[in-house]
Amino acid sequence: MRHRFLTADVFTDSAFGGNAVAVFPDARAIPETQMQRVAREFNLSETVFVLPPEDSANTRALRIFTPAAEVPFAGHPTVGTAFVLAAIGDVVLAGETTEIVFEEGVGPVPVAIRAAHGQPVFSQLSAAQLPEPGPEPPAAADIAAAISLDAADLLGGGHGAEGWSCGLPFLFVALKDRNPVGRMKIDPAAWDKAIADYPATGVFAFAFDPELDGSDLHARMFAPAFGVAEDPATGSAAAALAGYLGARDDMADGTLSFVIEQGFEMGRPSLVEMELDKAGGAIAAVRVGGASVLVSEGEMEIPEG
Repeated sequence: MRHRFLTADVFTDSAFGGNAVAVFPDARAIPETQMQRVAREFNLSETVFVLPPEDSANTRALRIFTPAAEVPFAGHPTVGTAFVLAAIGDVVLAGETTEIVFEEGVGPVPVAIRAAHGQPVFSQLSAAQLPEPGPEPPAAADIAAAISLDAADLLGGGHGAEGWSCGLPFLFVALKDRNPVGRMKIDPAAWDKAIADYPATGVFAFAFDPELDGSDLHARMFAPAFGVAEDPATGSAAAALAGYLGARDDMADGTLSFVIEQGFEMGRPSLVEMELDKAGGAIAAVRVGGASVLVSEGEMEIPEG
């Protein structure tokens, strides 16, 4: 049976930049047993299957697959799927901002879709789970070796490596500047020794040394266990990064905003916008958003079993 899909590039306003996502806008007739195989066939960071919501008050339910596994939450598929559904008219736009809710493995995920001249231009999710710290990270020298760097390349001090999660855990590693971010690559043996058993989807390394004016961080993310050698843009990591950054800012009440560069070394430049609200010194809300563009549309023949 043939099933319609679309692809979009997310966290970019130009085709062939950002992070590509495949979206099946009506996956009701796609066998659950075939979803992982379809995701492997696309071999993108994620493929999304859109289903009716369990709660009629919500907009749709999403099942999200990397090439290797289903995940309970992911940023660029959430942002990109909202854009795709609005672009094809499956979500009707209501003026400049349309509020929808996706059901995902982490719970209901609100998304705001901004429009201009009747077309979607920007989508922003609100994290269903606030950032939570992870377990003690591996030793700095072991982390550095896993990404083919020296311990001296890590920023250290008050910016030591930490695990954080908003439903999908990451190990965050601050580097001294943009140079080691560009040089990093996985050392398989050192990765297996230091990172493989750490409970994180991947390593998100960054520097407070952006390439573009208007950006705040320059980053890369590796998640080989999930079939993603390197990710051009990682919204779920940006959401969890709010925990790392928010814990280091002494502002008690207000909003902090960050623009994260990612994917530049891959030739797929991405800009991820992240906001975090603090109240009484604690993080009260996290939002992640960006632009998207439609790239392709087609049909896939998917066997029934």
